[in-house]
Amino acid sequence: MGKVTERVFLPLIKVMLPEVVDMNMPAEGIFHNLVIVSIKKEYPGQARKVMFGLWGLGLMSLAKTIIVVDDFVDVQDPSEVTWRVANNLDPGRDLVVVEGPLDDLDVASPTAKFGSKLGIDATRKGPGEGYHRGWPPDIEMSAEVKALVDRRWAEYGI
Repeated sequence: MGKVTERVFLPLIKVMLPEVVDMNMPAEGIFHNLVIVSIKKEYPGQARKVMFGLWGLGLMSLAKTIIVVDDFVDVQDPSEVTWRVANNLDPGRDLVVVEGPLDDLDVASPTAKFGSKLGIDATRKGPGEGYHRGWPPDIEMSAEVKALVDRRWAEYGI
């Protein structure tokens, strides 16, 4: 039911927030406690704009954690999302902690129906967001190297 809700409401969310590419509300987050969203980022602070925009949309206001990644990240792949968060996050710059409404069943908050929320900006940064070092490109294996590894996999003993 949670995944159906995610897929049904994605087109409506895209109308309100056109930079949204895809989203994942994983079962591990009880669907509404963790929202992973990819965006086509065009300006500094856009990830925060999307976080606050989602928290302002009906029942999305109950989302406890929102992770925002770049448009090329597959939000349905938890390994890739984890890699992006671990590598793109500077806690002092990229974490947003706010208070707001929470689900009735949230047992972690000190009071019922209200507590802390976390936004994580795991997008690439540029000078407009205080990053002046030049964002490094992703390192990817060539098709030839991947084919070689596939052919020799049994030899590696892993």
